Amino acid sequence: MDNLGIGTRIKHSTYGQGIICRIGVEYISVSFFEGGLREIERTDTDIEIIEAIEPQSNMVSFDEVENILYRLLTRHSDTSEVVEIGDRWRGGLLVLEPKDENLQVKEIPIDTFFHKIVMVRDRLRVLEQNINSNKTLMDDEKVHLQQYITRIYGSLTTFNVLFKHKEDQFKGEGKR
Repeated sequence: MDNLGIGTRIKHSTYGQGIICRIGVEYISVSFFEGGLREIERTDTDIEIIEAIEPQSNMVSFDEVENILYRLLTRHSDTSEVVEIGDRWRGGLLVLEPKDENLQVKEIPIDTFFHKIVMVRDRLRVLEQNINSNKTLMDDEKVHLQQYITRIYGSLTTFNVLFKHKEDQFKGEGKR
């Protein structure tokens, strides 16, 4: 099954005749004339090759495209993994009370504040990735910028008390 390309005609003992329409790492998708589209393991021994089509060497598999797309979306989007606030803070309130009693007290739901802290962390991670993958920056410039980011993480460790899981917390110098 290793040297088969899209368009190869096969016969399966259960599903009948069909044509391979997608080739993945572990599975192939076959459009069967009588049974519709099915995914079959590449190692399935119930497959008989009727007419083999050689794979094109310059083609990229669907799985490769999927992996590339996932990496790009993860690197360049504002979407982030779910990070949980500590149970003791959930539903709490952050109160900012000015020294001047004539000024109004500001109340912020702690969940809203926590979400903003997580967004800062995620944007710093994207910035790190952009620095590391930048083709025009010299290595010493990348190191210099990374040191600033590490110091920023260190400044934000004060907010680690809000995170439910230790692995989600900020880590400064010496803790990375």
